[in-house]
Amino acid sequence: MPIDAAKALAAEPRSGEISWTAKDVLLYHLGIGAGIPATDPGELRYTLESRLQVLPSFATVAGSGAPGVISGLSMPGIEVELARVLHGGQTLEIHRPLPVEGTATTVNRIAAVYDKGKAAVLVLRTEVADEDGPLWTNDSQIFIKGEGGWGGDRGPSARLEPPTGEPDKTVERTLREDQALLYRLSGDWNPLHADPDFAAQAGFDRPILHGLCTYGVTLKSVVDTLLGGEASRVRSYATRFAGVVFPGETLRIRMWDQGDTVRVTVTAVDRDDAPALTDTVVRHV
Repeated sequence: MPIDAAKALAAEPRSGEISWTAKDVLLYHLGIGAGIPATDPGELRYTLESRLQVLPSFATVAGSGAPGVISGLSMPGIEVELARVLHGGQTLEIHRPLPVEGTATTVNRIAAVYDKGKAAVLVLRTEVADEDGPLWTNDSQIFIKGEGGWGGDRGPSARLEPPTGEPDKTVERTLREDQALLYRLSGDWNPLHADPDFAAQAGFDRPILHGLCTYGVTLKSVVDTLLGGEASRVRSYATRFAGVVFPGETLRIRMWDQGDTVRVTVTAVDRDDAPALTDTVVRHV
């Protein structure tokens, strides 16, 4: 069996070091659509180094890594084809605001392996800290088609009840045709997002956008719309990737303000509001 759940769970955590600079933060922000309009004061918080704040979802690429997908496939007990891998979900806990520049240690491990029957789900946990203490914890859920069925734990299946009533805010964000090409410069080199032949092998008629790019676009929209543009207010951010997004499409982002929590749904306008992100929750102060 390509996935040895017992071996993966028993493997020693992998430790490493990452560093990032303001240039990395600026590139990430551009990759998720910041800078339009270019001289807007709200956008300059993401694009001008003298005013720069760090959107917490930058944690998913800090150090030019692609936590949870590419790195998870090299862990002990895991041997699968990249073309059968999809990013199923992402949970990010922010312990304190991310610095514009930094060096930190990372600890990576497989936190869970679930048998979903026709697929397997890996949960890769990445814990990051610098000399002042914990910075963030990432949980990436990796969906691997055709690798289930060994009789293992199915894992949690509870999904959130959809938000009720009309959303408090709805915004639309149109993606660039080259959005995936720009975003991948932050470290996720999966050819699924750039190579038409590889995308076809994976069952898509063209390259798809990184799920984590949609993740970043969505968090920026929440911060800018309901949190006064203050990225440091975010404490956690979780989502499930419910469908693909293609570069050039328009995202419809609906938000329900529930005190210290924002519920969010994201759909693709161009495909009759096809789901993109569901079970999406931003917790904040």
